[in-house]
Amino acid sequence: MRLRQGDYAQETVFGDNPAEMALRWQQEGATRLHLVDLDGAKAGRPVNVAAIKAIVAAIDIPCELGGGLRDLDSIRTMLIDVGIDRVIIGTQALKQPEWFREIVQKFPGCVALGLDARNGMVATAGWLDVSQVTAFELAKQFVGVDLAAVIYTNIANDGMMQGVDEATIDDMVKLAELGLPVIASGGVSTLADVERLAAVSRRQPNLVGAIVGRAIYEGTIRVADAVRIAG
Repeated sequence: MRLRQGDYAQETVFGDNPAEMALRWQQEGATRLHLVDLDGAKAGRPVNVAAIKAIVAAIDIPCELGGGLRDLDSIRTMLIDVGIDRVIIGTQALKQPEWFREIVQKFPGCVALGLDARNGMVATAGWLDVSQVTAFELAKQFVGVDLAAVIYTNIANDGMMQGVDEATIDDMVKLAELGLPVIASGGVSTLADVERLAAVSRRQPNLVGAIVGRAIYEGTIRVADAVRIAG
């Protein structure tokens, strides 16, 4: 399922078999899957563990997961027991930055910082709460830490099928200029968006990827085409 602008009241269900859907995207050329436990993000702990295990078992490509990963046991379970390739942490990175550094040190290269911004400010708890810390300020704290990536989402764009705006691209470039590997998320709606991001990546190689969600379910982007352009 997908949300619009992180609003749980605006959800669209695209299928009732997550593992089957995951296999479809792998067969269409995806090289990595981005998973979000939406229930877990609200609850503050993993909820859809059985579905996540089924996805990982069904496919051969790596999976990254965000949503409700706020303690060491949950993170260890996902990375070691379930077989998730990398975990995405947002809420606890803001609330407990020293704890976040320790987690990255325990699992170097396997932890991504989830930067979800509403009007430039970091949103947490499944986007239900907005802090008074800017995305740039939070990211700057972790320069030099062995992060897998910084996943930057402008919540205003997410699920709206309206493209990636220039202000969001500028924000991502600023993060990339810190030396952080940045992944674009939210608003990637057409192949033109993928082409724009690929062009930016050629100028700023620290922009290393893009997450496409609703657009592949709606059919405005074919996975194989996006992979070819981004490659």
